[in-house]
Amino acid sequence: MTEAGAPRKHLRKMLYIIFSEPTSTADERRAVHHEHLAHQYDLEQRGVMFAAGPFVDEAGAPSGPGMIIIRASSEAEARAIADTDPYHKGGFRKYRLQRWMLNEGSFGVRLNFSDGSYAIE
Repeated sequence: MTEAGAPRKHLRKMLYIIFSEPTSTADERRAVHHEHLAHQYDLEQRGVMFAAGPFVDEAGAPSGPGMIIIRASSEAEARAIADTDPYHKGGFRKYRLQRWMLNEGSFGVRLNFSDGSYAIE
């Protein structure tokens, strides 16, 4: 520990955040929404996506941009991944890419084998 009590090392895992803003109406996006979800599921299954979801207001309604956190070896690779999203390709959303260094935090998963239920803490 350092004098301030902080650990000497941090995770220092470099990730990229895609902030995705609508440029069209929800009705217009609906035409490619299933393709967007298929793209998201593919990124998740291949281990590219760390996490994704919308920002929401106090009532739980989407508010502001969506956020997709991905694993990529470079900004160019991250941009190529963002460019393949059907929302971005079709001009239904625009995005801003930001490098993010994950240093601290934790999460827990409980899996019950008997019924296949799970909880994420």
